[in-house]
Amino acid sequence: MASTSRRPRLGLPAAAAALALGGAVLAAAPAQASGTTPVPPRPAVTEKPGVSHAELLERIQGSRTALKNDPATAPTAAPKTSPSPEASSGTVDPKIIGGTAASITEAPWMVQLHYYDDKGTADPSDDEGYFCGGTLVAPAKVLTAAHCVYGLNWAKNGAVVAGTGQLPDGSDLHGGRVAGVWRQWVNPTYKPATTAGGDLAVLTLTDALPYKTLQLTSSSDTASYGNGTPATVYGWGRTSSTSDDLSLTLKKATVPMRSDSACTTYYGSDFVPGQMTCAGNPASGQDAGTVSPCNGDSGGPLVVKGRIAGVVSWGVQDCVQTGAYSVYAKTRSYVGAVNARIDDADLDFDGLADLFVRRSSGGGAYEYYSLGDKWPYLGNRYSIGDWSGLSLVRQADLNRDFYQDYLYRTPDGVLYDYAFDGTGSYRSIRVGPGWNVMKDIRVPGDLSGDGLPDLVAKDKDGVLWLYPGKGNGLFGTRVKIGPGWSAYTITGKGDYNNDGKPDLLARDGSGVLWLYPGTGVASPALGTRTKVGPGWNIYNAFATAGDYTGDGKPDLLARDGSGVLWLYKGTGLAGSATFKSRVQVGVGWGGFDLFG
Repeated sequence: MASTSRRPRLGLPAAAAALALGGAVLAAAPAQASGTTPVPPRPAVTEKPGVSHAELLERIQGSRTALKNDPATAPTAAPKTSPSPEASSGTVDPKIIGGTAASITEAPWMVQLHYYDDKGTADPSDDEGYFCGGTLVAPAKVLTAAHCVYGLNWAKNGAVVAGTGQLPDGSDLHGGRVAGVWRQWVNPTYKPATTAGGDLAVLTLTDALPYKTLQLTSSSDTASYGNGTPATVYGWGRTSSTSDDLSLTLKKATVPMRSDSACTTYYGSDFVPGQMTCAGNPASGQDAGTVSPCNGDSGGPLVVKGRIAGVVSWGVQDCVQTGAYSVYAKTRSYVGAVNARIDDADLDFDGLADLFVRRSSGGGAYEYYSLGDKWPYLGNRYSIGDWSGLSLVRQADLNRDFYQDYLYRTPDGVLYDYAFDGTGSYRSIRVGPGWNVMKDIRVPGDLSGDGLPDLVAKDKDGVLWLYPGKGNGLFGTRVKIGPGWSAYTITGKGDYNNDGKPDLLARDGSGVLWLYPGTGVASPALGTRTKVGPGWNIYNAFATAGDYTGDGKPDLLARDGSGVLWLYKGTGLAGSATFKSRVQVGVGWGGFDLFG
Protein backbone atom coordinates (compact mmCIF):
# COMPACT_ATOMS: atom_id res chain seq x y z
CA MET A 1 0.00 0.00 0.00
CA ALA A 2 1.43 3.35 -0.96
CA SER A 3 1.90 6.20 1.47
CA THR A 4 1.64 9.91 0.82
CA SER A 5 2.91 12.72 2.99
CA ARG A 6 0.46 13.98 5.57
CA ARG A 7 2.01 17.34 6.47
CA PRO A 8 1.30 20.08 3.92
CA ARG A 9 3.72 22.96 3.50
CA LEU A 10 3.43 25.17 6.54
CA GLY A 11 4.86 28.64 6.75
CA LEU A 12 3.55 32.06 7.74
CA PRO A 13 4.46 35.55 6.47
CA ALA A 14 7.05 37.13 8.68
CA ALA A 15 5.26 40.43 9.23
CA ALA A 16 1.85 42.00 8.85
CA ALA A 17 3.06 44.05 5.90
CA ALA A 18 3.38 40.84 3.90
CA LEU A 19 -0.37 40.25 4.12
CA ALA A 20 -2.93 41.62 1.71
CA LEU A 21 -5.45 42.48 4.40
CA GLY A 22 -8.30 43.29 2.07
CA GLY A 23 -9.02 39.69 1.03
CA ALA A 24 -11.05 37.16 2.99
CA VAL A 25 -8.81 34.19 2.18
CA LEU A 26 -5.10 34.69 1.59
CA ALA A 27 -2.54 32.26 0.27
CA ALA A 28 0.32 31.94 2.73
CA ALA A 29 3.89 30.89 1.99
CA PRO A 30 7.09 30.64 4.06
CA ALA A 31 8.72 34.07 4.16
CA GLN A 32 12.22 34.95 5.32
CA ALA A 33 14.36 38.08 5.00
CA SER A 34 16.23 36.56 2.07
CA GLY A 35 13.22 35.05 0.34
CA THR A 36 11.87 31.58 0.97
CA THR A 37 13.40 28.66 2.77
CA PRO A 38 12.48 25.05 2.01
CA VAL A 39 10.27 23.38 4.58
CA PRO A 40 12.29 20.83 6.61
CA PRO A 41 11.79 17.13 5.90
CA ARG A 42 8.46 15.90 7.16
CA PRO A 43 8.49 13.50 10.12
CA ALA A 44 7.43 9.96 9.29
CA VAL A 45 4.61 10.17 11.83
CA THR A 46 2.83 12.65 9.57
CA GLU A 47 2.24 10.09 6.85
CA LYS A 48 -1.18 8.57 6.31
CA PRO A 49 -2.30 5.51 4.35
CA GLY A 50 -2.56 6.24 0.66
CA VAL A 51 -5.71 4.28 -0.17
CA SER A 52 -7.16 4.62 -3.64
CA HIS A 53 -10.87 4.92 -4.35
CA ALA A 54 -10.71 1.63 -6.24
CA GLU A 55 -9.13 -0.17 -3.29
CA LEU A 56 -11.81 1.12 -0.93
CA LEU A 57 -14.49 -0.14 -3.30
CA GLU A 58 -12.76 -3.55 -3.38
CA ARG A 59 -12.93 -3.71 0.40
CA ILE A 60 -16.64 -2.93 0.33
CA GLN A 61 -17.32 -5.58 -2.28
CA GLY A 62 -15.13 -8.10 -0.45
CA SER A 63 -17.02 -7.45 2.76
CA ARG A 64 -20.37 -8.02 1.07
CA THR A 65 -19.17 -11.27 -0.51
CA ALA A 66 -17.67 -12.55 2.73
CA LEU A 67 -20.89 -11.78 4.62
CA LYS A 68 -22.88 -13.84 2.15
CA ASN A 69 -20.64 -16.81 2.93
CA ASP A 70 -20.57 -16.15 6.69
CA PRO A 71 -23.37 -13.99 8.08
CA ALA A 72 -21.40 -12.75 11.10
CA THR A 73 -21.84 -9.00 10.75
CA ALA A 74 -19.40 -8.06 13.50
CA PRO A 75 -16.59 -9.76 15.44
CA THR A 76 -18.11 -11.95 18.14
CA ALA A 77 -17.13 -11.68 21.80
CA ALA A 78 -17.07 -15.42 22.39
CA PRO A 79 -18.13 -16.53 25.89
CA LYS A 80 -15.45 -18.28 27.89
CA THR A 81 -16.09 -21.84 29.00
CA SER A 82 -14.22 -21.54 32.30
CA PRO A 83 -15.19 -19.19 35.13
CA SER A 84 -13.65 -15.76 34.76
CA PRO A 85 -14.44 -12.24 35.93
CA GLU A 86 -14.90 -11.39 32.25
CA ALA A 87 -16.77 -14.53 31.25
CA SER A 88 -20.20 -14.16 29.68
CA SER A 89 -23.14 -16.33 30.67
CA GLY A 90 -23.61 -17.19 26.99
CA THR A 91 -26.65 -14.98 26.37
CA VAL A 92 -24.58 -12.12 24.97
CA ASP A 93 -24.59 -11.72 21.19
CA PRO A 94 -22.76 -8.48 20.35
CA LYS A 95 -24.39 -8.02 16.91
CA ILE A 96 -27.63 -6.07 16.54
CA ILE A 97 -30.09 -4.45 14.00
CA GLY A 98 -33.71 -3.58 12.99
CA GLY A 99 -36.27 -0.93 12.03
CA THR A 100 -38.59 0.75 9.56
CA ALA A 101 -37.77 2.94 6.54
CA ALA A 102 -35.56 6.00 7.14
CA SER A 103 -33.99 8.50 4.76
CA ILE A 104 -30.43 9.76 4.89
CA THR A 105 -31.78 13.31 5.01
CA GLU A 106 -33.19 12.68 8.49
CA ALA A 107 -30.00 10.97 9.63
CA PRO A 108 -27.17 12.54 7.57
CA TRP A 109 -24.62 11.54 10.21
CA MET A 110 -25.20 7.79 9.69
CA VAL A 111 -22.28 5.91 8.15
CA GLN A 112 -21.60 2.34 7.06
CA LEU A 113 -18.48 0.49 8.21
CA HIS A 114 -17.25 -2.20 5.81
CA TYR A 115 -14.32 -4.46 6.73
CA TYR A 116 -12.63 -7.04 4.50
CA ASP A 117 -9.43 -9.03 5.00
CA ASP A 118 -8.57 -11.78 2.52
CA LYS A 119 -5.64 -12.87 4.75
CA GLY A 120 -3.33 -12.61 1.76
CA THR A 121 -4.46 -15.91 0.31
CA ALA A 122 -6.43 -16.96 -2.77
CA ASP A 123 -8.59 -19.23 -0.64
CA PRO A 124 -11.88 -17.43 0.12
CA SER A 125 -12.63 -19.72 3.06
CA ASP A 126 -10.38 -17.73 5.39
CA ASP A 127 -11.68 -14.33 4.32
CA GLU A 128 -13.02 -12.01 7.04
CA GLY A 129 -15.85 -9.61 6.27
CA TYR A 130 -17.75 -7.48 8.76
CA PHE A 131 -20.34 -4.73 8.71
CA CYS A 132 -21.28 -2.22 11.41
CA GLY A 133 -22.98 1.12 11.70
CA GLY A 134 -21.48 4.32 13.02
CA THR A 135 -22.13 8.00 13.62
CA LEU A 136 -20.22 10.92 12.17
CA VAL A 137 -19.45 12.95 15.30
CA ALA A 138 -17.00 15.32 13.56
CA PRO A 139 -16.16 15.67 9.85
CA ALA A 140 -13.41 13.06 10.14
CA LYS A 141 -14.46 11.15 13.27
CA VAL A 142 -16.84 8.20 13.55
CA LEU A 143 -18.25 6.85 16.82
CA THR A 144 -19.01 3.14 16.77
CA ALA A 145 -18.90 0.08 19.04
CA ALA A 146 -15.61 -1.21 20.41
CA HIS A 147 -16.54 -4.77 19.41
CA CYS A 148 -16.68 -3.59 15.79
CA VAL A 149 -13.07 -2.38 16.00
CA TYR A 150 -11.26 -4.44 18.64
CA GLY A 151 -8.60 -6.76 17.22
CA LEU A 152 -9.04 -5.51 13.65
CA ASN A 153 -6.87 -3.27 11.47
CA TRP A 154 -9.34 -0.78 10.01
CA ALA A 155 -6.64 1.31 8.36
CA LYS A 156 -5.50 -1.69 6.35
CA ASN A 157 -8.84 -3.34 5.67
CA GLY A 158 -11.67 -0.90 6.33
CA ALA A 159 -13.86 1.49 4.35
CA VAL A 160 -16.45 3.99 5.56
CA VAL A 161 -19.41 5.02 3.39
CA ALA A 162 -21.35 8.18 4.20
CA GLY A 163 -23.98 10.38 2.60
CA THR A 164 -26.30 7.61 1.42
CA GLY A 165 -29.12 5.55 2.87
CA GLN A 166 -28.42 2.62 0.54
CA LEU A 167 -25.81 -0.09 0.73
CA PRO A 168 -23.33 0.04 -2.16
CA ASP A 169 -24.12 -1.95 -5.28
CA GLY A 170 -20.76 -2.85 -6.76
CA SER A 171 -19.05 0.47 -7.44
CA ASP A 172 -22.31 2.41 -7.17
CA LEU A 173 -22.38 4.32 -3.89
CA HIS A 174 -25.81 5.81 -4.63
CA GLY A 175 -24.59 9.36 -4.25
CA GLY A 176 -22.51 8.68 -1.15
CA ARG A 177 -18.79 9.03 -0.50
CA VAL A 178 -16.21 6.55 0.71
CA ALA A 179 -13.25 7.25 3.00
CA GLY A 180 -10.51 5.15 4.50
CA VAL A 181 -9.63 4.83 8.16
CA TRP A 182 -6.43 6.39 9.37
CA ARG A 183 -6.46 5.73 13.08
CA GLN A 184 -8.60 3.78 15.53
CA TRP A 185 -9.20 4.21 19.24
CA VAL A 186 -10.88 1.57 21.40
CA ASN A 187 -12.09 2.55 24.86
CA PRO A 188 -9.27 1.20 27.08
CA THR A 189 -11.71 -0.05 29.73
CA TYR A 190 -13.63 -2.19 27.22
CA LYS A 191 -13.64 -5.94 27.99
CA PRO A 192 -14.02 -7.91 24.75
CA ALA A 193 -15.12 -11.15 26.42
CA THR A 194 -18.30 -9.56 27.74
CA THR A 195 -18.69 -6.21 25.89
CA ALA A 196 -18.56 -4.61 29.36
CA GLY A 197 -16.39 -1.64 30.29
CA GLY A 198 -17.81 0.75 27.71
CA ASP A 199 -18.36 -0.72 24.23
CA LEU A 200 -17.20 2.40 22.38
CA ALA A 201 -14.61 3.21 19.73
CA VAL A 202 -13.66 6.18 17.54
CA LEU A 203 -12.32 5.95 14.00
CA THR A 204 -10.35 8.83 12.48
CA LEU A 205 -10.93 8.97 8.73
CA THR A 206 -8.45 9.77 5.98
CA ASP A 207 -10.75 12.53 4.74
CA ALA A 208 -13.11 15.02 6.33
CA LEU A 209 -16.66 14.43 5.12
CA PRO A 210 -19.12 17.24 4.28
CA TYR A 211 -22.11 15.93 6.23
CA LYS A 212 -23.92 17.02 9.34
CA THR A 213 -22.55 15.56 12.56
CA LEU A 214 -24.26 14.40 15.74
CA GLN A 215 -23.05 14.97 19.29
CA LEU A 216 -22.97 12.74 22.33
CA THR A 217 -25.16 13.56 25.29
CA SER A 218 -23.54 15.08 28.38
CA SER A 219 -22.46 13.33 31.54
CA SER A 220 -25.08 15.28 33.49
CA ASP A 221 -27.94 14.07 31.30
CA THR A 222 -30.38 11.98 33.29
CA ALA A 223 -33.59 12.84 31.45
CA SER A 224 -32.63 10.90 28.33
CA TYR A 225 -32.39 7.68 30.31
CA GLY A 226 -35.72 7.93 32.10
CA ASN A 227 -38.02 4.91 31.82
CA GLY A 228 -40.33 5.34 28.84
CA THR A 229 -38.38 8.17 27.19
CA PRO A 230 -38.68 7.70 23.41
CA ALA A 231 -35.47 6.94 21.54
CA THR A 232 -34.60 6.13 17.93
CA VAL A 233 -32.02 3.62 16.71
CA TYR A 234 -30.74 3.56 13.13
CA GLY A 235 -29.01 0.92 11.00
CA TRP A 236 -28.77 -1.36 7.99
CA GLY A 237 -28.99 -4.63 9.92
CA ARG A 238 -31.25 -7.64 9.70
CA THR A 239 -34.96 -7.01 9.39
CA SER A 240 -36.01 -10.55 10.26
CA SER A 241 -34.94 -13.21 12.74
CA THR A 242 -35.26 -15.82 9.99
CA SER A 243 -32.92 -14.16 7.48
CA ASP A 244 -29.27 -13.19 7.80
CA ASP A 245 -29.50 -10.58 5.04
CA LEU A 246 -28.69 -6.97 5.79
CA SER A 247 -31.20 -4.32 4.82
CA LEU A 248 -30.34 -2.66 1.51
CA THR A 249 -31.67 0.66 2.82
CA LEU A 250 -31.40 2.55 6.09
CA LYS A 251 -33.95 1.65 8.75
CA LYS A 252 -34.95 3.15 12.07
CA ALA A 253 -36.79 1.89 15.12
CA THR A 254 -38.47 3.91 17.83
CA VAL A 255 -38.02 2.27 21.22
CA PRO A 256 -38.67 3.35 24.81
CA MET A 257 -35.78 3.69 27.24
CA ARG A 258 -36.01 1.20 30.09
CA SER A 259 -34.72 1.17 33.65
CA ASP A 260 -31.56 -0.73 34.46
CA SER A 261 -33.62 -3.15 36.51
CA ALA A 262 -35.49 -4.33 33.41
CA CYS A 263 -32.30 -5.56 31.75
CA THR A 264 -30.76 -6.78 34.99
CA THR A 265 -33.81 -8.91 35.67
CA TYR A 266 -33.61 -10.47 32.20
CA TYR A 267 -29.84 -10.71 31.65
CA GLY A 268 -28.49 -10.93 35.18
CA SER A 269 -24.83 -9.98 35.59
CA ASP A 270 -24.28 -9.68 31.82
CA PHE A 271 -25.96 -6.28 32.05
CA VAL A 272 -23.77 -3.77 33.90
CA PRO A 273 -25.63 -0.62 35.06
CA GLY A 274 -23.70 2.57 34.44
CA GLN A 275 -21.73 1.04 31.58
CA MET A 276 -24.81 -0.02 29.63
CA THR A 277 -28.32 1.26 29.07
CA CYS A 278 -31.50 -0.71 28.39
CA ALA A 279 -34.14 0.06 25.75
CA GLY A 280 -37.14 -1.42 23.96
CA ASN A 281 -40.26 -3.35 24.81
CA PRO A 282 -39.80 -7.04 25.65
CA ALA A 283 -39.45 -9.06 22.44
CA SER A 284 -42.41 -11.24 21.50
CA GLY A 285 -40.53 -14.38 20.49
CA GLN A 286 -41.09 -13.74 16.77
CA ASP A 287 -40.76 -10.94 14.23
CA ALA A 288 -44.38 -9.91 14.69
CA GLY A 289 -44.69 -7.73 17.75
CA THR A 290 -40.93 -7.16 18.14
CA VAL A 291 -39.26 -3.79 17.58
CA SER A 292 -35.51 -4.11 18.09
CA PRO A 293 -32.12 -3.58 16.54
CA CYS A 294 -30.49 -6.78 15.29
CA ASN A 295 -27.35 -8.16 13.62
CA GLY A 296 -25.64 -5.47 11.55
CA ASP A 297 -26.83 -2.49 13.61
CA SER A 298 -23.85 -2.75 15.96
CA GLY A 299 -22.14 0.59 16.46
CA GLY A 300 -25.14 2.64 15.39
CA PRO A 301 -26.56 5.41 17.57
CA LEU A 302 -29.43 5.42 20.00
CA VAL A 303 -30.68 8.98 19.63
CA VAL A 304 -32.62 10.81 22.34
CA LYS A 305 -33.57 14.48 21.93
CA GLY A 306 -31.04 14.99 19.17
CA ARG A 307 -28.05 13.55 21.02
CA ILE A 308 -26.35 10.13 21.14
CA ALA A 309 -27.46 8.47 24.38
CA GLY A 310 -26.21 5.00 23.49
CA VAL A 311 -24.37 2.89 20.93
CA VAL A 312 -25.83 -0.45 19.78
CA SER A 313 -23.87 -3.07 21.70
CA TRP A 314 -25.52 -6.47 22.21
CA GLY A 315 -28.65 -8.53 22.62
CA VAL A 316 -29.93 -12.07 22.18
CA GLN A 317 -29.20 -14.17 19.11
CA ASP A 318 -31.75 -13.54 16.35
CA CYS A 319 -33.08 -10.60 18.40
CA VAL A 320 -36.63 -11.80 19.13
CA GLN A 321 -36.31 -14.16 22.09
CA THR A 322 -39.32 -13.71 24.35
CA GLY A 323 -38.83 -10.99 26.94
CA ALA A 324 -35.47 -9.79 25.61
CA TYR A 325 -34.35 -6.16 25.59
CA SER A 326 -31.66 -4.45 23.52
CA VAL A 327 -28.51 -3.25 25.26
CA TYR A 328 -26.48 -0.16 24.38
CA ALA A 329 -23.20 1.31 25.56
CA LYS A 330 -24.14 4.25 27.79
CA THR A 331 -22.45 7.26 26.24
CA ARG A 332 -23.17 9.48 29.24
CA SER A 333 -20.64 7.48 31.28
CA TYR A 334 -17.84 7.79 28.73
CA VAL A 335 -18.42 11.14 27.06
CA GLY A 336 -15.27 12.69 28.54
CA ALA A 337 -12.95 10.01 27.15
CA VAL A 338 -14.72 9.91 23.78
CA ASN A 339 -14.75 13.70 23.30
CA ALA A 340 -11.01 13.78 23.97
CA ARG A 341 -10.59 11.58 20.90
CA ILE A 342 -12.94 13.68 18.79
CA ASP A 343 -11.09 16.95 19.46
CA ASP A 344 -7.59 15.62 20.08
CA ALA A 345 -5.50 18.81 19.61
CA ASP A 346 -3.00 16.93 17.48
CA LEU A 347 -0.31 18.40 15.20
CA ASP A 348 1.42 15.21 14.03
CA PHE A 349 -1.72 13.03 13.81
CA ASP A 350 -0.84 10.41 16.41
CA GLY A 351 -3.77 11.17 18.72
CA LEU A 352 -1.74 13.17 21.27
CA ALA A 353 -1.77 16.92 21.88
CA ASP A 354 1.34 18.74 20.73
CA LEU A 355 2.87 22.16 21.40
CA PHE A 356 3.54 25.26 19.32
CA VAL A 357 6.23 27.69 20.52
CA ARG A 358 8.03 30.72 19.09
CA ARG A 359 11.49 31.98 19.98
CA SER A 360 11.64 35.48 21.41
CA SER A 361 14.86 36.05 19.47
CA GLY A 362 14.53 35.74 15.71
CA GLY A 363 10.89 34.63 15.62
CA GLY A 364 11.59 31.02 14.70
CA ALA A 365 8.60 28.77 15.45
CA TYR A 366 8.51 25.07 16.26
CA GLU A 367 6.09 22.26 16.79
CA TYR A 368 7.06 19.96 19.67
CA TYR A 369 5.48 16.51 19.40
CA SER A 370 4.19 14.61 22.39
CA LEU A 371 5.84 11.33 23.43
CA GLY A 372 2.81 10.27 25.44
CA ASP A 373 3.03 9.45 29.12
CA LYS A 374 6.80 9.07 29.30
CA TRP A 375 9.59 11.47 30.06
CA PRO A 376 10.48 13.95 28.66
CA TYR A 377 6.88 14.04 27.34
CA LEU A 378 7.75 16.31 24.40
CA GLY A 379 9.93 14.87 21.64
CA ASN A 380 11.78 16.18 18.63
CA ARG A 381 10.79 19.59 17.41
CA TYR A 382 9.82 20.49 13.85
CA SER A 383 10.74 23.94 12.52
CA ILE A 384 7.93 25.78 10.76
CA GLY A 385 9.83 28.95 9.85
CA ASP A 386 9.79 32.61 10.82
CA TRP A 387 6.69 33.66 12.75
CA SER A 388 7.96 37.04 13.95
CA GLY A 389 5.68 40.06 13.82
CA LEU A 390 2.72 38.28 15.46
CA SER A 391 1.31 39.20 18.85
CA LEU A 392 -0.59 35.96 19.53
CA VAL A 393 -0.78 32.37 18.25
CA ARG A 394 -3.21 29.67 19.41
CA GLN A 395 -3.71 26.05 18.30
CA ALA A 396 -7.23 24.82 17.48
CA ASP A 397 -9.06 22.71 14.95
CA LEU A 398 -11.70 25.34 14.24
CA ASN A 399 -13.24 23.60 11.21
CA ARG A 400 -13.09 20.09 12.75
CA ASP A 401 -11.24 18.60 9.77
CA PHE A 402 -8.71 17.01 12.22
CA TYR A 403 -5.94 19.28 10.91
CA GLN A 404 -4.94 21.69 13.66
CA ASP A 405 -5.33 25.33 12.70
CA TYR A 406 -3.30 28.27 13.94
CA LEU A 407 -5.26 31.29 15.11
CA TYR A 408 -2.92 34.29 14.94
CA ARG A 409 -3.10 38.06 15.47
CA THR A 410 -1.04 40.64 13.62
CA PRO A 411 0.30 43.81 15.30
CA ASP A 412 -2.51 45.92 13.81
CA GLY A 413 -5.09 43.77 15.59
CA VAL A 414 -6.33 41.65 12.68
CA LEU A 415 -7.14 38.05 13.62
CA TYR A 416 -6.65 35.18 11.17
CA ASP A 417 -7.26 31.45 11.14
CA TYR A 418 -4.41 29.63 9.41
CA ALA A 419 -6.14 26.45 8.21
CA PHE A 420 -5.45 23.53 5.91
CA ASP A 421 -7.17 24.01 2.56
CA GLY A 422 -7.78 20.29 1.94
CA THR A 423 -5.45 20.05 -1.03
CA GLY A 424 -1.91 20.26 0.36
CA SER A 425 -1.29 23.70 1.84
CA TYR A 426 -2.50 26.18 4.45
CA ARG A 427 -4.45 29.40 3.88
CA SER A 428 -5.13 32.40 6.09
CA ILE A 429 -8.81 33.10 6.68
CA ARG A 430 -9.38 36.67 7.84
CA VAL A 431 -11.51 36.64 10.98
CA GLY A 432 -11.55 40.42 11.30
CA PRO A 433 -9.92 43.58 12.74
CA GLY A 434 -10.10 45.13 16.18
CA TRP A 435 -8.70 42.22 18.19
CA ASN A 436 -5.84 44.27 19.65
CA VAL A 437 -8.25 45.42 22.39
CA MET A 438 -8.16 41.86 23.71
CA LYS A 439 -5.62 41.21 26.46
CA ASP A 440 -5.85 37.47 25.93
CA ILE A 441 -7.52 34.99 23.58
CA ARG A 442 -8.02 31.28 24.17
CA VAL A 443 -9.70 28.43 22.30
CA PRO A 444 -10.87 26.07 25.08
CA GLY A 445 -13.20 23.93 22.96
CA ASP A 446 -16.96 23.81 22.44
CA LEU A 447 -18.30 25.89 25.31
CA SER A 448 -21.60 26.69 23.60
CA GLY A 449 -22.62 23.03 23.10
CA ASP A 450 -23.14 23.06 19.33
CA GLY A 451 -20.22 20.76 18.47
CA LEU A 452 -17.99 23.54 17.16
CA PRO A 453 -14.92 25.00 18.92
CA ASP A 454 -15.39 28.48 20.35
CA LEU A 455 -13.14 31.38 21.27
CA VAL A 456 -12.88 33.15 24.64
CA ALA A 457 -11.37 36.62 24.82
CA LYS A 458 -10.65 39.05 27.67
CA ASP A 459 -10.84 42.73 26.71
CA LYS A 460 -8.89 45.71 28.08
CA ASP A 461 -11.63 46.42 30.64
CA GLY A 462 -11.52 42.91 32.07
CA VAL A 463 -14.72 41.70 30.46
CA LEU A 464 -14.66 38.08 29.29
CA TRP A 465 -16.46 37.24 26.04
CA LEU A 466 -17.48 34.04 24.30
CA TYR A 467 -17.35 33.97 20.49
CA PRO A 468 -19.28 30.91 19.20
CA GLY A 469 -17.44 29.11 16.42
CA LYS A 470 -19.11 28.65 13.04
CA GLY A 471 -17.03 25.64 12.07
CA ASN A 472 -15.27 27.43 9.22
CA GLY A 473 -12.62 29.45 11.06
CA LEU A 474 -15.02 32.32 11.73
CA PHE A 475 -17.13 33.23 14.75
CA GLY A 476 -20.67 34.33 15.49
CA THR A 477 -22.03 37.16 17.61
CA ARG A 478 -20.22 37.33 20.91
CA VAL A 479 -21.87 36.61 24.24
CA LYS A 480 -20.74 38.31 27.46
CA ILE A 481 -19.48 35.89 30.09
CA GLY A 482 -18.96 38.67 32.60
CA PRO A 483 -16.78 41.49 33.99
CA GLY A 484 -14.08 41.37 36.65
CA TRP A 485 -11.49 39.28 34.83
CA SER A 486 -8.72 41.93 34.69
CA ALA A 487 -6.55 40.25 37.31
CA TYR A 488 -7.04 36.75 35.86
CA THR A 489 -4.78 34.84 33.49
CA ILE A 490 -7.04 32.56 31.46
CA THR A 491 -6.00 29.25 29.96
CA GLY A 492 -7.27 25.71 29.44
CA LYS A 493 -8.37 23.44 26.62
CA GLY A 494 -10.67 20.51 27.14
CA ASP A 495 -12.84 18.82 29.75
CA TYR A 496 -10.91 18.96 33.02
CA ASN A 497 -13.68 17.62 35.28
CA ASN A 498 -14.69 14.80 32.91
CA ASP A 499 -18.35 15.80 32.53
CA GLY A 500 -18.28 15.95 28.74
CA LYS A 501 -18.14 19.76 28.54
CA PRO A 502 -14.95 21.83 28.03
CA ASP A 503 -13.87 24.03 30.92
CA LEU A 504 -11.77 27.12 31.52
CA LEU A 505 -8.82 27.55 33.88
CA ALA A 506 -8.03 30.94 35.38
CA ARG A 507 -5.32 32.19 37.77
CA ASP A 508 -6.25 35.14 39.92
CA GLY A 509 -4.01 38.00 41.05
CA SER A 510 -2.94 36.21 44.23
CA GLY A 511 -1.75 33.12 42.34
CA VAL A 512 -4.74 30.87 43.01
CA LEU A 513 -5.78 28.65 40.09
CA TRP A 514 -9.51 28.11 39.56
CA LEU A 515 -11.48 25.66 37.43
CA TYR A 516 -14.55 27.19 35.79
CA PRO A 517 -16.71 24.31 34.56
CA GLY A 518 -18.37 24.63 31.17
CA THR A 519 -22.15 24.42 31.17
CA GLY A 520 -22.63 23.28 27.57
CA VAL A 521 -24.58 26.43 26.64
CA ALA A 522 -23.50 29.88 25.51
CA SER A 523 -25.15 31.70 28.39
CA PRO A 524 -24.21 31.17 31.12
CA ALA A 525 -21.13 29.55 29.62
CA LEU A 526 -19.40 28.86 32.93
CA GLY A 527 -20.65 27.36 36.17
CA THR A 528 -19.55 27.81 39.78
CA ARG A 529 -15.80 27.73 40.04
CA THR A 530 -13.80 25.28 42.15
CA LYS A 531 -10.39 25.98 43.66
CA VAL A 532 -7.50 24.04 42.18
CA GLY A 533 -4.95 25.54 44.55
CA PRO A 534 -2.59 28.42 45.44
CA GLY A 535 1.01 29.08 44.43
CA TRP A 536 0.53 29.35 40.67
CA ASN A 537 2.05 32.86 40.54
CA ILE A 538 5.50 31.29 40.09
CA TYR A 539 4.58 30.63 36.46
CA ASN A 540 4.87 33.20 33.68
CA ALA A 541 3.41 31.17 30.84
CA PHE A 542 0.78 28.44 30.38
CA ALA A 543 0.27 26.11 27.43
CA THR A 544 -2.92 24.09 27.06
CA ALA A 545 -3.40 22.10 23.88
CA GLY A 546 -5.30 19.21 25.45
CA ASP A 547 -4.27 15.65 26.28
CA TYR A 548 -0.50 15.33 26.00
CA THR A 549 -0.23 11.95 27.76
CA GLY A 550 -2.94 10.01 25.89
CA ASP A 551 -5.13 9.04 28.84
CA GLY A 552 -8.17 10.98 27.60
CA LYS A 553 -7.80 13.78 30.16
CA PRO A 554 -6.51 17.28 29.30
CA ASP A 555 -3.24 18.40 30.83
CA LEU A 556 -1.53 21.71 31.58
CA LEU A 557 1.98 22.90 30.80
CA ALA A 558 3.44 25.71 32.91
CA ARG A 559 6.77 27.56 32.66
CA ASP A 560 8.38 29.00 35.78
CA GLY A 561 10.59 32.07 36.13
CA SER A 562 13.80 30.10 35.63
CA GLY A 563 12.66 28.68 32.30
CA VAL A 564 11.72 25.21 33.53
CA LEU A 565 8.68 23.68 31.83
CA TRP A 566 6.39 21.56 34.03
CA LEU A 567 3.63 19.14 33.12
CA TYR A 568 0.50 18.83 35.22
CA LYS A 569 -1.35 15.66 34.25
CA GLY A 570 -5.13 15.93 34.36
CA THR A 571 -7.11 13.55 36.55
CA GLY A 572 -10.67 14.20 35.35
CA LEU A 573 -11.59 15.53 38.81
CA ALA A 574 -12.56 18.99 39.96
CA GLY A 575 -11.06 21.02 42.82
CA SER A 576 -7.69 20.37 44.42
CA ALA A 577 -7.42 16.97 42.70
CA THR A 578 -7.70 18.38 39.15
CA PHE A 579 -4.00 17.65 38.49
CA LYS A 580 -1.45 15.15 39.65
CA SER A 581 1.83 16.34 41.12
CA ARG A 582 3.85 18.21 38.55
CA VAL A 583 6.68 16.55 36.60
CA GLN A 584 9.54 18.36 34.94
CA VAL A 585 9.60 18.40 31.15
CA GLY A 586 12.91 20.23 30.84
CA VAL A 587 14.93 23.42 31.20
CA GLY A 588 15.71 26.19 28.74
CA TRP A 589 12.15 27.12 27.85
CA GLY A 590 12.68 30.76 28.84
CA GLY A 591 13.71 31.59 25.29
CA PHE A 592 10.17 31.30 23.94
CA ASP A 593 7.70 34.18 23.99
CA LEU A 594 4.63 32.56 22.43
CA PHE A 595 2.99 29.27 23.39
CA GLY A 596 0.06 27.82 21.45
